[in-house]
Amino acid sequence: MKKFAAILIILGIIVALGAMSAIPKKSAENILDTVSNPQQKDTGNMSIAVTPAQKVEVFLFHRTQRCTTCIAIGKLSGQTIEEQFAPEVINGKVIFREVNIDEPENKALAEKFQASGSSLFINAIRGGSDNIQEDVNVWRLTGDQVAFKNYLAGKINGLLGKQ
Repeated sequence: MKKFAAILIILGIIVALGAMSAIPKKSAENILDTVSNPQQKDTGNMSIAVTPAQKVEVFLFHRTQRCTTCIAIGKLSGQTIEEQFAPEVINGKVIFREVNIDEPENKALAEKFQASGSSLFINAIRGGSDNIQEDVNVWRLTGDQVAFKNYLAGKINGLLGKQ
């Protein structure tokens, strides 16, 4: 009986490995290239170049009551933009703003971005049109300031076509 169970386990492993080899894989190089060049839109097997943004807006939406992670994202985002995009901030090409969605004057902006709680949104404005995307990756990077700053700077640089 034990031999039969062992044979079934081995056959299951072989079948699983065969199924996994049939799944198309992206190389680590392709994945890193997509992350480091966000101006290229990944469409599976091919990349399409995206026009650089004329302006990039970074908004951290939050409520009046904030957790430490939300506060950290605001702090790290502000530092990243201040440290790495000072000329772009001065000429209005990059902006960063923290927005309390509980304040009545911010309701319209929160609705435009569909922000209902703590969230980071990046709006790449191209040809006068908004291209709004929520970035959920920043939540996982708050424990590593260098990784957070590199990630956000890379994303903004990519949107500006500076890669």
